[in-house]
Amino acid sequence: MSFFGSGAAASATEPKDAELVDPPSDSISSLAFSPAQQSDYLAVGSWDNNVRIYEINNQGQSQGKAAYQHDAPVLDVCWNKDGSKLFSGSVDKAAKMFDLGTGQSVQVGVHDAPIRCVRWVEAPTGGILATGSWDKTVKYWDLRSPNPIATVTMPERVYAMDIQYPLLVVGTAERHIPIINLNNPTTIFKNLTSPLKWQTRVVACFPNASGFAVGSIEGRVAIQYVEDKDASSNFSFKCHRQEQNGAKDQQAVYAVNAITFHQGYGTFSTAGADGTINFWDKDSKTRLKTFPKQAGPITATAFSKTGTIFAYAISYDWSKGYTGMVPTLPNKVMLHAVKDDDIKKKTKR
Repeated sequence: MSFFGSGAAASATEPKDAELVDPPSDSISSLAFSPAQQSDYLAVGSWDNNVRIYEINNQGQSQGKAAYQHDAPVLDVCWNKDGSKLFSGSVDKAAKMFDLGTGQSVQVGVHDAPIRCVRWVEAPTGGILATGSWDKTVKYWDLRSPNPIATVTMPERVYAMDIQYPLLVVGTAERHIPIINLNNPTTIFKNLTSPLKWQTRVVACFPNASGFAVGSIEGRVAIQYVEDKDASSNFSFKCHRQEQNGAKDQQAVYAVNAITFHQGYGTFSTAGADGTINFWDKDSKTRLKTFPKQAGPITATAFSKTGTIFAYAISYDWSKGYTGMVPTLPNKVMLHAVKDDDIKKKTKR
């Protein structure tokens, strides 16, 4: 049973989404818009070992501004609070920082295995970088020191991580979901087992830090609240599934590759290996919008700081191993102009 009502499909009269110029040459792993107020910079991490920064204007036109390299595929990118610095984590086990002012990149952290996730923590005492790795640790880095200021051991390899201060949520192998209160950053506050039966693919914190969404490889999303008193509001739903031969009981199931919350409205997007994107309102349990099916998996998504641009990457997500990588699959980033009616909350029934 679906918990969500039907939403509007994309209209044939809508303007076409703009395509990012000079995209990466290999699969796109991560997208992040700068929080800076003066311009819309979009960072793109890729399996071609590069991080690229593009400038986007209000009409969706784009141009490349800067780039730097790792020694192996880039798995995640994030910005600091004022948008002056960009961070990236890579299969080469290194975390790097790119300074937009100087145009230089430096290594700021290292793990014993690939770094899957990087997130900036803007704490009252100052900003630090958090990195999550397949070495089963989360590390915190003060950029003034070459060594981590703290290391938290995870129950398994880190596959996903998100932060909305003071909430840090990690998704690991074997369906563990450690939760950390960043007021006590070295202690796991609560260690949950995912309510979804299959491997965790992505986690995303609510903008108000009261809970998080988790997506799995089986085409399901769970909405989870942190406090036990809110547990009655937890639920899960199916998405990114396609009927086979017109039969509802025969469905192809696809991974949920990305979940991104709109900071203004608290609604969110999901994107999957089936090449589809949906906007959702968790409070009214409504699907707000369905995008046209794309020519390949959607691997990453991001809202701009104002929430008026939605970026999504179409590229191979490696869900079928090397045999699934065919030359006809695209590598591109699309920019969608977000209308209020597409993303704002619906009145509760």
